[in-house]
Amino acid sequence: MTQYGEKHPPPDDRPTIQVTAVAWPVEEPSPTVAPPPGGGQSRSRRFRLLLAAGVATAVLGSLAGVGTWAYAGDVPRGTTVLGTELGGRSRADAARELRAELERRAAVLAAPFEVRVGERTAQITPADVGLAVDVEATVAAAAAAQAHAVDRLVGSREVEPVVRVDEERLSAALEKLVGDQGRKMIKPAITFAGTKPKVRYPQPSLAVDPQDAARVVTAGWLGGQPVTVPLVESHAATTAEEVDRLVVELAKPAVAAPVRLVTDKGAVTIPPAAIAKSLRFVADDAGKLTPKVDVKRLRDALGDDLAEIEVAPKDARMTISGGKPKVVAGRPGQQLDPAALGRDLLAVLPKVDGREVAGKLAPAKPELTAEKLAGLGIKEKVSSFTTRFTGGLSSPRSQNIVTIAKDVDGTVVMPGETFSLNGHTGERSYAQGYRDAPVILDGKLVPGVGGGTSQFTTTLFNATYYAGLEDVQHKPHSYYFSRYPAVIESTIFWPNLDFKFRNNTEYGVLIDTSYTGSSVTVSIWSTKIWDSVKTEYGPRRNITSPKTVYLEPGPTCIPANGSQGFTQDAFRVIKKDGKVVKREKFSWTYSAEPRFICGRGPS
Repeated sequence: MTQYGEKHPPPDDRPTIQVTAVAWPVEEPSPTVAPPPGGGQSRSRRFRLLLAAGVATAVLGSLAGVGTWAYAGDVPRGTTVLGTELGGRSRADAARELRAELERRAAVLAAPFEVRVGERTAQITPADVGLAVDVEATVAAAAAAQAHAVDRLVGSREVEPVVRVDEERLSAALEKLVGDQGRKMIKPAITFAGTKPKVRYPQPSLAVDPQDAARVVTAGWLGGQPVTVPLVESHAATTAEEVDRLVVELAKPAVAAPVRLVTDKGAVTIPPAAIAKSLRFVADDAGKLTPKVDVKRLRDALGDDLAEIEVAPKDARMTISGGKPKVVAGRPGQQLDPAALGRDLLAVLPKVDGREVAGKLAPAKPELTAEKLAGLGIKEKVSSFTTRFTGGLSSPRSQNIVTIAKDVDGTVVMPGETFSLNGHTGERSYAQGYRDAPVILDGKLVPGVGGGTSQFTTTLFNATYYAGLEDVQHKPHSYYFSRYPAVIESTIFWPNLDFKFRNNTEYGVLIDTSYTGSSVTVSIWSTKIWDSVKTEYGPRRNITSPKTVYLEPGPTCIPANGSQGFTQDAFRVIKKDGKVVKREKFSWTYSAEPRFICGRGPS
């Protein structure tokens, strides 16, 4: 693109000035006066014509000169910004002049100004919210202030400066100012208690509107006056009356009777309970309530009934064979089209009669194919960690560890994905094969289903820790157990205590578990990124001694020897190319575990 300047003068884009012809009066000779001798009349006429031509030429020349003056530069004459004349200048010169004016006003423009929201006021510093005059945009606006030709000659225009503000930072500052004056929108909701619809009616929010606030603040900032930002009520798009209508027209009839699902491979009855679990009313950010059928929830609710007509696809998986990872292909399945099933089921739910849906089975591909799995870069062992059983392999506690280890074995965590141990296993109960074993509850050991799974959690945590993966959530035990590394350990309890890590690499992560008669091991396979991951410990401090507690003897009483309490720091040190690239601090305070004695204390 050609840049216009001294070497490349801009094309003449000035409009042509229309000049109306002037009819000069010509005096007719008086009939009583004889014309001068020698053709005097002709000489007089020629003189007047020459005079007219000269005056016209002078007028044209004058207008052309003034037009050239009026249209000189990129910015029209008479154009000012913040009281500074920018007219008649090139854009570059106008920008320099405007910046000079802003520099002269710098102290004023940088000074905090008062903003009021509701009953509260605060001082806001312009730089903190990104307030600034956009010089280039302002000059462009000034250059675009094209006026009528006559206005360009004698008129004047004041162009408002273009002001920029960071709406996100401004909104954050104003939210602090709003405080408890505001309220969030309560969005409408329809849920089910069993098969009975329950409603929540909407309530409007009271808050600052971000765009309106930006407009008010940018306008008031340059004026040097206090700014008042109004609190605005925002109502949900779905009203209370519309919520009641949805209940009457959809929610209640939906669960009034079953729906028959018919396919080429047989029919399934969808009972009202399954409908209630899968029919959802979703409110968006504007509070608009939209009904939909969640087919995944419907599948879970129907369980084995739907399995009679569907074949679920099986994902590809990876195993360790001969010390190397090996991809095992998955298989496609046949399932109901979820989009069509959700749409068609929603259409019949308001009906009293004709509650039947035709389901069409379609091929279903596995989510994780062999090709995708092979391309994840899972090629080598990155880390491994082992803990030892406190009893033999046949003990209930050890069996619980083996059960959870088998459940997690072979799990692939995709790049960027967060793994949740509770989310993966679900509730650990007798139905999943877990047994009663000691767990810590209310500060003491008691029998509980799934006892021992904390040891597997600690083993998995350490394997991911030494692989350099991102720790998202873990909680060490209340008491210190010498079989675990201090601080770098984790408990788990359904549903409140979870262990989570994130695969913060560009490669897939394979969790491989194994066990022997005396230990359990978790290994992480991926592509190695770090040279080394090690732990450096600080000294133990704030050491406390255990108390002796006597408990009522009985089958639920579990004695304990007790242990000291202390606080300690552990530092994860990660090196690459011989240099420390990360140093992460983990701290924990252990309580002193009481010495529990099953029996009466001394009188």
